[in-house]
Amino acid sequence: MGESRGRHELKHYINYSDVLQLRAKLPFVASFDKNAIEGNSYRVKSLYFDNHNDKALKEKVDGVNDREKFRLRLYNNDTSFIRLEKKRKKNGICFKESVIITAEECRRLLAGDLAALKENGRSLCLELYTKMYCQQLRPKNIVAYQREAFIYPMGNVRVTIDYDIHTSYNIYEFLKAESVLMPISGVYILEVKYDNFLPEIIRGMVSLSSRRSTAFSKYAVTRII
Repeated sequence: MGESRGRHELKHYINYSDVLQLRAKLPFVASFDKNAIEGNSYRVKSLYFDNHNDKALKEKVDGVNDREKFRLRLYNNDTSFIRLEKKRKKNGICFKESVIITAEECRRLLAGDLAALKENGRSLCLELYTKMYCQQLRPKNIVAYQREAFIYPMGNVRVTIDYDIHTSYNIYEFLKAESVLMPISGVYILEVKYDNFLPEIIRGMVSLSSRRSTAFSKYAVTRII
């Protein structure tokens, strides 16, 4: 899969009162994400890559204009659908590439067998393979959370509310359904992604008085807190 077209991405720390307001308003104008399985939410688990100098973390915190990060991601603990993703941000616009890898390829990668990426042969796998050698990228930490997502077609808008965040440095927990992860309490994150414009009806709903805009990702949040 090639690089997606660029999208705008806004992130804000919010509180539980904000969550209740959004839950009350958004369903009247936006539809729930089809991946929701219960309570209109689904579980996301990501495994992020970084090197011993924390290159990806430092670039995020320092607001480097052109930066990237690699991650593995699965949903609802379904190991039959694992994505390798590269997320790149340049001039405030986000780009994302992704490719499907197998559970066996994932297990080999976690065990340090980088040949799994080379044998896969997809361009994104080969890029990560190269950067794991050249930049010494390695699986760093797991971030898991519950996500409620709303879709609004005009502007290709996606609004997500993330909470119940957990993390672990034990990378081998990634493929386990019953992972032992440390909770990050009291953190709620609102993300708004859109193409060329954000419709006023959505802009008004997500302009919460108590929100604090942030440059931190969930990867940064779990590494810093």
